[in-house]
Amino acid sequence: MAKEEMKLVANNKKAYHDYFIEEKYEAGLVLHGTEVKSLRMGKCSIKEAFIRIENGEVYAYGMHISPYEKGNIFNKDPLRPKKLLLHKQQIRKLIGSSAEKGYTLVPLQVYFRDGRAKIEIGLARGKKLYDKRQDIAKKDQRREAEKELKIRLKG
Repeated sequence: MAKEEMKLVANNKKAYHDYFIEEKYEAGLVLHGTEVKSLRMGKCSIKEAFIRIENGEVYAYGMHISPYEKGNIFNKDPLRPKKLLLHKQQIRKLIGSSAEKGYTLVPLQVYFRDGRAKIEIGLARGKKLYDKRQDIAKKDQRREAEKELKIRLKG
């Protein structure tokens, strides 16, 4: 069996800054032909996107897939809600988890795995301002430590 090939299309770094990611799920994306072509060219943004569960189905809102340049009348609205494909059991678990206070569903990254468009979604809990400050302080400390180590190794 061939090794799984993964080609990253879009990443949501802001999600890791604004939320604590508790669990991650991989979901398939229901797309139309020109949207897939546009994704393959890397024309996708999930910075402003969010995920909702409606009538037992999961949808991604605000996920922008630019219209395919060589497309024609078959181009779809770039911001139309995209249906996500998950197992019923996973959807039930997400409904229960997201009903809890403070939990939300956020898209983390969009990629191709074995030629199929996938989206990684995370069950997230919002960070408070002091949590963000702590993360920034930790990052600065790590950067300083690496800098000192680099200087020691050179000298």
